Amino acid sequence: MKQPGDTKFLITTVFKKIAETVLLLIILSLLVFALMYIAPGDPAEKRLTSQGTAITKEVLEAERARLGLMRPFLVRYGEWLFGIIRGDFGISFKDDMPVAPKLAAGLHKTLILSTASLILSLLVSYPLAIWSAFRKGRVSDHIVRVLSFIGNSMPNFLISVLLMYVLCIHFRLFPVIADGSPTSLILPVLSLSIPMSGRFIRQMRSEFIDQLNEDYVTGMRMRGVKERYVAVNIIRNSLGHILTIVGLQVGTLMGGSVVIETIFRWPGLGKLVMDSINSRDYPVIMGFVIIMGTIYIVLNQLTDVSYHVLDPRV
Repeated sequence: MKQPGDTKFLITTVFKKIAETVLLLIILSLLVFALMYIAPGDPAEKRLTSQGTAITKEVLEAERARLGLMRPFLVRYGEWLFGIIRGDFGISFKDDMPVAPKLAAGLHKTLILSTASLILSLLVSYPLAIWSAFRKGRVSDHIVRVLSFIGNSMPNFLISVLLMYVLCIHFRLFPVIADGSPTSLILPVLSLSIPMSGRFIRQMRSEFIDQLNEDYVTGMRMRGVKERYVAVNIIRNSLGHILTIVGLQVGTLMGGSVVIETIFRWPGLGKLVMDSINSRDYPVIMGFVIIMGTIYIVLNQLTDVSYHVLDPRV
């Protein structure tokens, strides 16, 4: 009889996840396009105003027709969706440039920022969570819990402003405006890592404490197994839960990077989309939402599949 952990079951699970992903992405694209379709404001009028063009009824209608705003909803949606599938995100309303290269350049910078922040958060939170769990109830445990609570409670923008004031204005250690250099990456990474580390420490500590209360840990300690070997087994058995915790936080990390990039003027997707919102550049906004939504959905589906691999009992 086939068991849940066998190859056939895993392949079936993967195909189900792929089908779910495709369906979710279609729904996401439809919602995004519908929201931009009914959004207030006229991109054609905004574009003409920014160019200093005298707006008349004839000029406005001609600009709307040129931008394709006069066509039916389903026609516009279908053309846009098939363009996305081909890698064509349309033409920017702001400068008539292709959207795809803009998004690719911004995504590269955002991935650098997000990846560095995630790595730093894990390097800080994982050992502290283990250390705190093994010292539950002690002074060191309370200190770690208080610090993680403070970090988790502070929003990204507040941390970024405090870091900017102390390290940029007061001590003049870093540039206020990010220029894309490794040095200018430090403060945005810290702004994202501090609250995420607080969340990771609290969640991982709870998972490690649950593992410490399991019967196998009690048995190992009764047999005189050293604590470092107990810790190794706890880490191995909690990998599935930890992976889920990290996977669910990636979406929060990508979303939080929008605010941080805007504050520090980091040239990523966040800065690009905020500029596009101000100019009502709908193709760029829709492309941004599709990319972020795709990353979030795909990562969560991969997390689910990885959980099956790590723990076949699921």
